Amino acid sequence: MILKRLHPLLSSLCAFGLALAAAAPVQAQDIVLGASVQLTGPVANTGRYYRDAYQIAIDKINAAGGVKIAGKEHKLALKLYDNQSDVNLSVRQYTQLVTQDKVNLLLGGFASNFQLADSVVSEKYKIPMVQGGGASNEIFTRNFKYIFGTLAPASNYFGSTVTMMKALKDGPKNVALLYADDSFDVSTAAGTRTLLKAAGFNVVMDERYSSNTSDFSTLLSQVKAKNVDAVLVAGHETEILNFVRNAKSLAVAPKMYSFTVGVPSEDFRKALGKDADYAFGMTAWLPEASLKDRWFGDAAQFAAEYKAKFGYDPDYHAASGAADVEALAMALEKAGSTDPQKVRDALAASDFESLYGPIKFGANGQIDLPQLVIQVQNGQVAEVYDAKGFVKQPQYPMTAWNAR
Repeated sequence: MILKRLHPLLSSLCAFGLALAAAAPVQAQDIVLGASVQLTGPVANTGRYYRDAYQIAIDKINAAGGVKIAGKEHKLALKLYDNQSDVNLSVRQYTQLVTQDKVNLLLGGFASNFQLADSVVSEKYKIPMVQGGGASNEIFTRNFKYIFGTLAPASNYFGSTVTMMKALKDGPKNVALLYADDSFDVSTAAGTRTLLKAAGFNVVMDERYSSNTSDFSTLLSQVKAKNVDAVLVAGHETEILNFVRNAKSLAVAPKMYSFTVGVPSEDFRKALGKDADYAFGMTAWLPEASLKDRWFGDAAQFAAEYKAKFGYDPDYHAASGAADVEALAMALEKAGSTDPQKVRDALAASDFESLYGPIKFGANGQIDLPQLVIQVQNGQVAEVYDAKGFVKQPQYPMTAWNAR
């Protein structure tokens, strides 16, 4: 359905209303990476992670001599457009990047619905795209050959959380699954539904809500009436912020809340203050020195340089974005060429350590890093559960709003 609606856009080369982000002048010998990212509009707060991650990674690679192909050093350059959080504009911009700007390779923006649409352009023109902003399983089930993703499958985002719930003392029994109606969240819900059933939980609510919803009062009233112990919410950061604020105003406090996004973000915690405490979330990445990297040294050094340059802490969006650039750089060197087909084949054979973790794409073009369960404890993110079990004692059950 989505692809059919976008077909007229793909056949058109017009790209009016394009907003070019500031970037270094492109030199003739540069290898140009093109991207359309949300720099304005509803999801610009997350989109900036990709702009900043792309630029810091490109700068770091160039400072080390650039990409070496057939014995010659080439610098990377970034051609970046602002899609204004408009998926149709994003498709037109990717078409322009390929057909008019003649970029060599593509990077992605944020959100699965954008990557689902934008990847049609990369597939049509056979230009590899590496993206760390879309996790929906739908992106990777179309037998496309030119899209690669560094986020774990949406269907397993809550996998580690469900396992942790089983291990909790006096763990939850009645669970509510709430999810937005976009591709990522629908994929997340489909996978989580299966996981919850297999784990023996009683799913007393399984409800879809409209993206960009600000009023969750009806759903929260049901949570309270049905004696829900744990609420799992798949959505985007603005929706999650609204959910928490609504929950406080209605004094709805089950044993635990867990969210697909928000919890790893410094902005999320600043926006909610103490109300962010007790929230569970997940991340495929934390800035740990054990994650070694060719260009930054390790993930901790990357995080320090990122904070110094941009004034805010990176989360997994930024780390995956930087890894996307590194994957293209490694593939270019492995291919020994800028030929898109050769780079695509080299990407498919990727197997290297990055600041984000091991980069090795599956046959469908997606990597599968395990999700770490995290929780906001006293205003700070704490890792509480990993593949080996509890890392730190979770704050559970959640304290009532009026008792904090």
